Amino acid sequence: MMMNAQQYEDSLRKLNLKVYMFGERVASVVDDPIIRPSMNAVALTYELAHQPEFADIMTATSHLSGKKINRFTHIHQSVADLVMKSKMGRLMGSQTGCCFQRCVGMDALNALSMTTFDIDKKHGTAYYKRFIDYLTFVQENDLTCDGAMTDPKGDRSLPPHQQHDPDMYLRVVEEKPDGIVVRGAKAHQTGAVNSHEIIIMPTISMRREDMDYAVSFALPADADGITYIMGRQSCDTRKLEGKTFDIGNVLYGGHEALVVFDDVFVPWERVFMFKEYDFAGQLVEQFASYHRQSYACKVGVGDVLIGAAQSIAEFNGAAKASHIKDKIIEMNQLNETLYCGCIACAAEGHQEPCGTYYVNTLLANVHKQNITRFPYEIARLAQDIAGGLMVTLPSEKDLLSPEVGKWVRKYYQTQKNVPLESRLRILRLIENLTLGTAAVGYLTESMHGAGSPQAQRIMISRQVDMNAKKKLAQKLCGITEDN
Repeated sequence: MMMNAQQYEDSLRKLNLKVYMFGERVASVVDDPIIRPSMNAVALTYELAHQPEFADIMTATSHLSGKKINRFTHIHQSVADLVMKSKMGRLMGSQTGCCFQRCVGMDALNALSMTTFDIDKKHGTAYYKRFIDYLTFVQENDLTCDGAMTDPKGDRSLPPHQQHDPDMYLRVVEEKPDGIVVRGAKAHQTGAVNSHEIIIMPTISMRREDMDYAVSFALPADADGITYIMGRQSCDTRKLEGKTFDIGNVLYGGHEALVVFDDVFVPWERVFMFKEYDFAGQLVEQFASYHRQSYACKVGVGDVLIGAAQSIAEFNGAAKASHIKDKIIEMNQLNETLYCGCIACAAEGHQEPCGTYYVNTLLANVHKQNITRFPYEIARLAQDIAGGLMVTLPSEKDLLSPEVGKWVRKYYQTQKNVPLESRLRILRLIENLTLGTAAVGYLTESMHGAGSPQAQRIMISRQVDMNAKKKLAQKLCGITEDN
């Protein structure tokens, strides 16, 4: 069954999540004004799946049941699926102007479909069957999954087993007849408290000495022993002010959390890797490549920011200036170049032995490397066009004040036919996207999400066939093996 937005919200109300923010436990993540906008963004992934104009992008046919499912629960069955995934990311980014949080779970499911199959082939295990049973459960219930990979890591110069505190990487602390007990944490978890399930994966390649850390499993998000500690975002408490335009994006938002596992029990049927350290690196690489493709979402957010920059230029009466036109062109050129990357790695995808289609890893990493750079330049240009008022603007309360509101209206008015409030709303949106809560998803996440920039450069160096390039050059200038 594909849920709609209301059914999704109702399903979250049934969870008993242990969430802390500002040092206090959150009574209801659904109703909390700071968390609610992020839930709205996830809810839109459900709502658009029921709208006919978006059906091709937002839904797919399950290869397990043959039923229509939300694409966020789908295992890619063709290059066309990979391309549609990129289109879905851009669509959702453009509709929400923020992170909509379901990509990481989708990417975890697809990576596990490949890695569990390969583990079974080498070690004679039964992980792939477990995974398929779990996937069936996710698809039938249209669940949002939080894919959790990033560990706190502690001392980066030491491997997991040499850490001063062994819990700096999530690990198995006990093995029981009916399952395992795990301890540790996962950091920077986007959309964690809006998820029904949490899927754990190792964060780095492992050696034999690290085998207790080579573990992958899935649990209900409200399983006993799991605690969520919400991360702060710039301007986050503005959301407590109600529907004021000072928020910037008055509809949607995102969130991140530290997820703590305090001796949490995992039944065997939910375990997809248990000490197979030789496959930890493969799972990391496959997930990361999928997730680097997923940054098509930043193209969609870029669409919003470019539209905001054009709007404020028009509201200010500056849209016809040649330098403004050139900056808008540059923003579009950079944004569409990003789109080229995510479409290219999808179009060059291939089928793995398990049947799942996998992106071209070189192009996925090139795409993500560009994501670490271009959104920052797009944001810089947007701030340039917006002008300093973006960060010196008085609050909406000042605008409405009987004492000083008349001065705000008098001195911030531009063209007669442009409502002042429209100008102020666009300025706040640009602030939100480039400096406020949305900047976490558009800028910082662009830099560090799906691995640091250096992680992509390492993958690029591994994937590029330099010997082939040398042979091409040497052939054309007459160098042979004989000279």
